[in-house]
Amino acid sequence: MKLGRRFVLVGLGTLVLVPSIAVAQRRGRERRQERRDDVQDQAAAAMTGWTRLGERWVQPGGVDHDTIVVTGAAGTFRQIALRVEHSALELFDVNVTFGDGQQFSPGTRLVFARDTPSRTIDLPGGNRVIRRVDFRFANLPGGGRAQLELWAR
Repeated sequence: MKLGRRFVLVGLGTLVLVPSIAVAQRRGRERRQERRDDVQDQAAAAMTGWTRLGERWVQPGGVDHDTIVVTGAAGTFRQIALRVEHSALELFDVNVTFGDGQQFSPGTRLVFARDTPSRTIDLPGGNRVIRRVDFRFANLPGGGRAQLELWAR
């Protein structure tokens, strides 16, 4: 069994949990890749009219949930789309809460391969302020951490 962290004995019998060199190197690679992805996202937004409203990292193993909070300053939107990067992901539920408190839950039970987008999802009622979007998802076995991005226009 390969452990990502090691226990180190620090004077007087105190044990401290220290990340291994391999974990630190992997995190460094992830940060560099993420910076490149952010540059590409900015270029895509400028050319297509889509706005990235937020992103969340999905930890491997088990079902999880997360929320992307959107401020009213982001504007109004009529469509959303999702993009998964770095690893495969299974998305169970998406729930959009609008500025007036109404909610919309498009029918979703999607499996994303690494670096794939969703279909475009039309929001009911034309241009709407999005207050928050809640997700329930699971990383698929065999991959690393997936990143879920929320885009709108």
